Amino acid sequence: MQNGEVKVQEIHSQMSGANTIGSTDRFGYEWDRYATILPEHEEQFRRWLPFFDAKDWQDKRFVDVGCGMGRNSYWPMTYGAAAGVAMDLDERSLRAARRNLSRFPAVQVVQASAYSIPWRDEFDIAFSIGVIHHLEDPAGALRSMMMAVKPGGEVAIWVYGRQNMGWLLWALQPARKYLFSRLPVAWVHSVSVVPAALLWLVLRLGFGELQYFRLLRKFSFAHLRSIVFDQMLPKIAHYWTYSQVEALMRSCGLVDIEVVEVNEMSWAAKGKKHGTEPLALVDAAN
Repeated sequence: MQNGEVKVQEIHSQMSGANTIGSTDRFGYEWDRYATILPEHEEQFRRWLPFFDAKDWQDKRFVDVGCGMGRNSYWPMTYGAAAGVAMDLDERSLRAARRNLSRFPAVQVVQASAYSIPWRDEFDIAFSIGVIHHLEDPAGALRSMMMAVKPGGEVAIWVYGRQNMGWLLWALQPARKYLFSRLPVAWVHSVSVVPAALLWLVLRLGFGELQYFRLLRKFSFAHLRSIVFDQMLPKIAHYWTYSQVEALMRSCGLVDIEVVEVNEMSWAAKGKKHGTEPLALVDAAN
């Protein structure tokens, strides 16, 4: 990858001292248990990054920040991407990603932190799906993503929204903060069958007309449970308004910012890197 051919041991050295506070190990448990790419994951991917059609990935080089089990790197490669990097921290996530992406020799699966991506001016697209809102320093990760793309390259994220989420925030946030985040993750997974079963029943009875609920009705119970578990397990979860997401993108020096509502409950955002990166941002990241 030109200057992006970073040896694994160099990546590990750059991780020393990196801010890794969050739920890396807990998500590692999730992606070890739910490690199979499903056909319906493609529709989710397309919704999460609505700025890109399949043709927009052709011949592009990308980095997937917080790749989990690799499903969001899988689809760009099937659309004709030239090469990619799928990066995460937990070895269980990386093991699943290597297995799922093994058919694509042009994809590197590496252990690296979102706060210190070991490439500069390398990629056409840097994206992160469902990760930035779980970080202690979201802006720091976005700055790292921006520095990894070429001048004029694009940075895209999908994050939780606050719209239509009052009921969930009222019930889930306190339970997650004071109970679930303190329990062993295996216990949380065992408990998740109860709210998943309740949600399954509610959906089958026809309740919930938001786009997100209409999407959930298409999924198997196992897939639905994985989504419920994903909501229960993290130690950190930010839910943002449109203006907060836009301000976050702008604070990192991105331009031509777009923010689009996804499923009436979340946000996708995209911005471009300046042709010449502001010196202050480079200094701040070093």
